[in-house]
Parts: sequence; structure tokens; C-alpha cells
Amino acid sequence: MPRRRVLLLSTTTGYQLRAFTDAADQLGVELLYATDRCDTLDDPWRDRAVPVRFHDERRSLDAILREARRSPLDGVIAVGDRPTVLAARVAEALDLPGNSPDAAAASANKRESRARFAAAGLPAPWYFTLPTRASIPEAAADPRVRYPCVLKPLGLSGSRGVIRADSPEEFAAAFARIRALLNRLDVRAARTGLEDVLLVEGFVGGAEVAVEGVLTGGRIQIFGMFDKPDPLDGPFFEETIYVTPTALDVSTRAAVADTVARAARSLGLWHGPVHAECRLDGVRITPLEVAARPIGGLCSRALRFDAALSLEDVLLRHALGENVAGYRQAPDASAVMMIPIPRRGHLKRVEGEAAARRVEGVVDVRITARKDQLLEPLPEAGSYLGFIFAGGRTGAQAVASLRQAHERLEIVIEREIAVRA
Repeated sequence: MPRRRVLLLSTTTGYQLRAFTDAADQLGVELLYATDRCDTLDDPWRDRAVPVRFHDERRSLDAILREARRSPLDGVIAVGDRPTVLAARVAEALDLPGNSPDAAAASANKRESRARFAAAGLPAPWYFTLPTRASIPEAAADPRVRYPCVLKPLGLSGSRGVIRADSPEEFAAAFARIRALLNRLDVRAARTGLEDVLLVEGFVGGAEVAVEGVLTGGRIQIFGMFDKPDPLDGPFFEETIYVTPTALDVSTRAAVADTVARAARSLGLWHGPVHAECRLDGVRITPLEVAARPIGGLCSRALRFDAALSLEDVLLRHALGENVAGYRQAPDASAVMMIPIPRRGHLKRVEGEAAARRVEGVVDVRITARKDQLLEPLPEAGSYLGFIFAGGRTGAQAVASLRQAHERLEIVIEREIAVRA
């Protein structure tokens, strides 16, 4: 009997996909990768991935369908925001469960998400869009602007380019900074079609919670909720710590789950992984985003299921049509820190890893940035420095372990050398 086969679409072949590879090996499932790797080299990563370009959906879809004709696919998963639309088109073409291309595109577009949330009667801040070519003084004087507000690109993720402004002067500075980011070669090369517009919206206060789950035929199942103990009030919105299970009471958890379900329906999402972010300000729950993909980076390692299953295990089973309703989050507290990048420069080394691992409760320390890699803090940052994982009887214990471990790390960064023209 041939092995079941799942298509995994991603922007790159990297550490996030290794968890899926390990899960697939355990399940006896074959993974077919489709990534935006170089298509002129002969399998540079030795992963036999189908080379695709997410901005060229027709040719990319044709390439994947040619491979599917050679060996049929049983399921599709998108990792990251960029691959979600192509994943939807593949599922549609092969008559596999998935989201519509329209819903996938809406989930990855902050303007469209805002419009659909508001149309569904969900709490939403005021918002409007501006072309990045607009006059900055005129934009800062726009009568629609109220303070505090937040400026953000439409298509970037991970808080990249998201800046709070409390005055016209801060608005102008934020606008200029985002415009410069969107004009960078690495951002323009992605060709999302969303590089020439930015979103302006009212700042939403309160605690922030992340929600991980899956949709099956339009019905949502919540796997877990993460609290974010560090305040996210700006001017930038660097997420550092996720801890689960959430400390929210039962009724608030239910209200968050209902909000995420309504938000997913408003986007038209139907089948597959869901990662959502919400703000809680008193009894008001505001959905910030509902993405048609799993949590990013290595953060999924902080969400464990009974029988030591990983999120990737469960998502692969779901993609293959298995009923995953019986899988439950493990009861012990678990937390992850996305190690903050202290300043821009080239990474030379990280000292104190062994000492950090010796902190009680620490499960692992993973430095994912490479030596001499150029690092940038938010709002320009496009990658992580690394991750620390910890567990404990309570969320507070797990978070305390993360903070102690982080204190023992020394990140040695060499500033860039200015080159005169």
C-alpha cells in the first residue's frame, strides 16, 4: 500500500519545517515540499521540493499539479502567510479539503480582514488606508487620524513594520519608516502586491492572547490559548513570551473562542490550521488577525498534546482526514521566549547557552540565527535570533525560568561598518 502524501507549502525550507518532517516520519507519511527556493539550481536543499513563486500562482499551481499527477496527494498544509492562497488553489484543483482562495487571501490582508470583521459585527478599531507614495505631512494632517493610532503594512507578519503613533510628529516618523521598509529590496522581491499601501487604525489596548486551533468543515476546535505576559503597547510590538495554558477564566476563554470562530467565518475560512490574535480590554474582545496557518517559528513546541504529540503531528493527521477532536492539550504549563534582538548588527556569538540550559524548568535553548547574519530589531526585523523553552507546574514558574535563562545569555553583535560612497 503506498504511503499517504501531504503537500507542505512554505516560503523557505528551514527549522520550522523540521518538526513536520519528524512528525511525518513517525506517522509514515511522505511530505512533498513546495517552496520558493531557487529554481535554476538542481535541488540545492536536497529536499526534492517543487520550486514555486507565490506571486505567480498559475505557473506554481501547474508545477505542483504535475507532481501530483505522478503521485497523488492526500492533504495540503500551508506554513506561513504567503503560501496560504496557493495552498487553497491546490486544494481546490485536487478536490481536497481546504479554504477558498478568496478566504485565504483575505486572512493575509490586514485591510480586508478589518473590513470583514467589522461587517460581521465584531469589535474593530476605526481604520483607513493610505498609499505609501502619499505626502507625509498631508497624511499626518489627515482629519481621519486620531491618537493613539497604529500604522502597519498590509501584508507583513510578525509585527514587522507595525508602529504606534501618539502625535502628528510620531505619525510622520512612523510613515517614513514603514515606507522605507516597504521599499527595501527583500520586501519588494516578495511581490505580495501589498507593498504600496499601509493601514492606519486606532490603537486597541488591553492584554493580548494567541489562539491555536483547526477548522474542520467550518467548525473550529481550539487546541490551546497563549497569554503574552509582556505588555504590547508600542511604539513597536515585539512579542517575546507566549505561555500556555492561558490564565483566563473559563467564561473568558469561551468568549475568546467564540470571537475567533466568528472572525474565521467572516473571512470565509473553512478547513485547516488557524492562528489568531485577540486583544482583551475588559469584556471587549477584539480580533486582530485570524491567519490560515499554524503558529510560526519554533513556537509550536510550546504546545504539547497528551501522549507527547506535537502540533505538527495533529495537523498532519487532520490534513489526512483523521478526526482530531479527541486530542487535548497536555495539562502542564509551557512557555517560549522569542529571544529579543538588542540592536542592529552582525551576530558574532551567543555566550551563556550552557548556563541558560541549567536553569530549573528550562527545556531547551535554540539559537537559530547564523554567525555573521545581519540582525535587526523591530520594526524592521524579518527573522528571529532564537528561542528558549521552559515548563513548570504553573505558567508563572515557566515564565520565570525563561527570564532567568535569558539573563544568562550574552548576545555579541558587531555593529555594521559604514561604507562611504
